[in-house]
Amino acid sequence: MEKQHHIDLQPGDVAETVFLPGDVHRAKFIADLFDNAELVAHKRQYITYTGTYKGTRVSVTSTGIGCPALAIAVEELINVGAKNFIRIGTCGALQKQVRVGSVVIATGAVRGDGTSREYFPLEYPAVADFDTLEALLEAAKERNVEPHVGIIRAHDAFYAESVFAGGDYLLKDKPWIESGVLSTENESSTLFTLCTVRKCRSGTILIPVGHHLFPEEMISTEQLTEAIKLESLIALDAAVKLKQKFG
Repeated sequence: MEKQHHIDLQPGDVAETVFLPGDVHRAKFIADLFDNAELVAHKRQYITYTGTYKGTRVSVTSTGIGCPALAIAVEELINVGAKNFIRIGTCGALQKQVRVGSVVIATGAVRGDGTSREYFPLEYPAVADFDTLEALLEAAKERNVEPHVGIIRAHDAFYAESVFAGGDYLLKDKPWIESGVLSTENESSTLFTLCTVRKCRSGTILIPVGHHLFPEEMISTEQLTEAIKLESLIALDAAVKLKQKFG
């Protein structure tokens, strides 16, 4: 098989479990937490490292921002052998109890994006894989972390629905806040639907870096670094659990 058109990978380049941050630099940060890691490919915004963690082979591929870019990465990663996907990212909190710097683990996502609609009708649910969710929850508990667990929202227009928006973003947020949606981000609705149909596993773990109800609350650089490290270690431990369960 020739190398994939966008991610520049071929079979054997990645592990069965691939972590999906958006940021190229965050991919390197996650790879540095592996016991060993090798740069495999870098094309466009897609950079991939593969290595091992506690004896389990793992990979990380940056996807860039948004569902269209993520869908390309996931489709091509599946083509070269990936089976489990864990998004490691950030989000904006919507509920009072979800504070900046805490951990959010998604059970499902409101499909506010356009990409998943290109694939599936809106009636099709965007839900995390049960085994991946269970692995993330167990890994969090073992690190004495009590995550917020529930539904998140993914959508396309960051500047239309965030604390950086020019208009009344809370007016757009109101239905989701009243529905108990924990936070907003930009990728998971396509990740969940696409992986379900492709018979792969997927999960999402997030750190709220800002709060829509309390826009003055923003995470510091130091807090963000520690929080990303913590969620990445939880994801890494979850990958080990998936390997132990499924081989």
